[in-house]
Order: sequence, then structure tokens, then C-alpha cells
Amino acid sequence: MSAIASNQGKTTLTTALLYHYKKSVRPFKIGPDFIDPLFHQKICQTPSINLDTCIMNESQVKWLFNKYSDKNISILEGVMGFYDGMDKNASAYDVTKLLNIPTIIILDGKGSYITLSAVIKGLKTYQEGNTIKAVVFNHISSPSHFELIKNQVEKDFDDVVVLGWIQNRLDTLDSTYLGLDLKDNKIEKLELMSKEVLKHIDLEKLESIANFKAQEVEDYPFEKVESYDKHIALVNDDNFSFLYHDNLEFLKESFSKVTVVNAINNEIIPLDADIVFIVGGYIETKEAYEKIENSNDFKNSLLTHAEEKKAIYGECAGLLFLSNRVDDKKMMGLLPLDFTLGKRFYRMGYYENDLGITGHAFHYTRLIDEEKVGEYKLYKKNSSDGTYAAFKNENIFGTYLHTMLRNNFNKIKKYLL
Repeated sequence: MSAIASNQGKTTLTTALLYHYKKSVRPFKIGPDFIDPLFHQKICQTPSINLDTCIMNESQVKWLFNKYSDKNISILEGVMGFYDGMDKNASAYDVTKLLNIPTIIILDGKGSYITLSAVIKGLKTYQEGNTIKAVVFNHISSPSHFELIKNQVEKDFDDVVVLGWIQNRLDTLDSTYLGLDLKDNKIEKLELMSKEVLKHIDLEKLESIANFKAQEVEDYPFEKVESYDKHIALVNDDNFSFLYHDNLEFLKESFSKVTVVNAINNEIIPLDADIVFIVGGYIETKEAYEKIENSNDFKNSLLTHAEEKKAIYGECAGLLFLSNRVDDKKMMGLLPLDFTLGKRFYRMGYYENDLGITGHAFHYTRLIDEEKVGEYKLYKKNSSDGTYAAFKNENIFGTYLHTMLRNNFNKIKKYLL
């Protein structure tokens, strides 16, 4: 599922299809995004898998797709516009071409008809090897408006299937029905929304083009990692929610015991845990901070773990939580760092660190006084201003960089073991 840009209707159509096929679908997200996969899982109760050809190489992405394509249907949601990210080899075009997966383009048809055919031609001819097979039109005012578009597209193309249209200004597409604030009492709204979105879309045609033959890949195109007879505690809840599903599966494969700890519920880190891994998410906002402010049993168990010189690894929100503070919000004080929260993002995009690990960073916070970092600086982002990206204090490690463990663990393990 792709488009010419963000906010064209990818998530709307993906949501409707995931709900419609919820009993037999595996969702995927192209790129490093955490938000959409969390939403995917809420809809169909099946973990969504990130496919990222910048963080992983092509053989590894193929292997990952084959591993998790264990349902009757697989739906991949693209990132930004279809070709956006080609400079990083990480666009929807790159991934769908690599996997030879049919692509449905959703186009905003508001205030247009013949020009949409020109847009399709541009998408089809810009790069060879694209897998564009069908199109859905969004924000359509009437059946007659759709017919104008459909007739032109079918006249111009014999290899693009017009699947249908989505009506303009659907009541169920109010923002209260979509997004991560989706509550249990709104799940029932998804059924109505799915029916409205799919009302004028030919699902039989869609299923007829959605054919896929898995490609052969290496048995295991990753560096081998030994199994560790160690217990790792993974802090993962509504605050610390940014966890690639394959990272969780990899940890289960590699460690003798994995315990998921909910800090918001004030769960404690087991005394026999050898390692604590705090994943990314939100801790710096007022709403997120208040959820954990009084989780004193959890905090004390983390301090006990640190006092015993056991390893602690924090990603992004995990890094912030290990610091002294974010503005006036007191954190754990295990890394001698002070951060401030800005009004716009400070870093967004792919970076390669000094360890040779490629990952993604997206944060609104920044270090207040880099002069105080001293010996705790470990490496910098590969960026023009050399912004600090990771910090180490004895057994405690924190980084802004999100990455995938399966292909990077042997570079990271010295901070965990």
C-alpha cells in the first residue's frame, strides 16, 4: 500500500483492510516507524513487522519477510511517497521491488480527474521494476466523479487495475477513531469505518492481483549469535512501547529467559535478571511522565540492579529515563546527563554510528551541556554538527539510536554482557 506522499489515505485504507481480514492477516510496515506497527497490532491483534532495507541488507529483509509471512494474507504499509527514501535504499519502491510484491497506490482524487492518469504514468515510468498493479482513489465526491477518473485510467493503462474509491468526508474518519489513542470502547467503530471505506472497493479484484511467491533466500543471512544462559528483563509498556517485534523474538531466541516488565504498573525487575533493556517511546512529556512518576518499586529495583553492577541498556526514551533529568522532570540519575525538550524534532532520520551500526533516530530532546559529558561520551552521530548519540557510565549504556538486533547484536553485545 503506497501513495505519492503522506496523508493521502494509506493508513485509512490499510486500517480498513487489516480489520476486514483481521483473522488471517500479517501486517508489515516499510521503514523504521514504530507508531503504525503499534496501530496495526491494535487492529488485528497480530504483531506488525518492520521491513527496512536501510538498516538491514536485501537478503536479510527477504528472510525477515519470509519468516513472518505466516498468515493467509500479508499487507505492507508504505512510508511517505512511493519513491521517497530511495536515496537510503529504503523506499516502498525498494522494498516492493525487492520482494516482488504487488503495489496498490492510493491517490487523492479531490478536485481532479484526468490529471490523476498523468500522476499514475509518472509513478509507473519513473523507475523500472516497480510493482504498481492497482489504484484506489480517495476523497471522491460522487459516483460520477469516480467514473470520470476510472474511464480515463482504463483508457490509458491496460496494466493498472482500478479497484474503486473512498467517499469524501466519511464520518468515521474523524481523528477520534484513528491513532494510538484508540481505546477499547472504540474498537467497535473500526467495523463501521472498515465497511464505509471498503464500500466501493472491489475486494475480489484486489485478491486476484495480490499474488505472491516467496523468493529463495540464504538459510540465515545474519552473523551467528551464540545462545546465552542469561536472564534479560525487557521494560516494555505504554511509555516504553517502541519495540520492533523481531527484536523481541531475537532476544527470546538468544537468551535463556526474557521477562517483560511493565514500569507503569510498578512491576519490579527480577533480582536474578542479568540485564535490563529499556526500549524507546515517551517519557519526556507530562502525560507520559505522570504514568511512571510514582512507580517507586520499579525504580528501586532498577537502582538495585545498577548497584550490583549489572548491565542496563536504554534506547531513546530509555536513555532519557537513565539520565538526571529532562527539564524539571527528575529521572533515574544513572547517567550524568541533563536533557531539554524542544518544540520541534531535533533529529530525524537514518544515522550510522561509530560502531558501524545503522539505525534511526527521532527525538525532540537534546543534551543541555555537552561539556559535562566528559568520559561518558561513547560515539557521535555521523552528522555535520556531531551531536552526541550515545553515552556510557560503567555498566550503563544509553543511545538515541533505534536499530534491529538480529544483524547488529555482535556489535552491541559488549554493552549487555
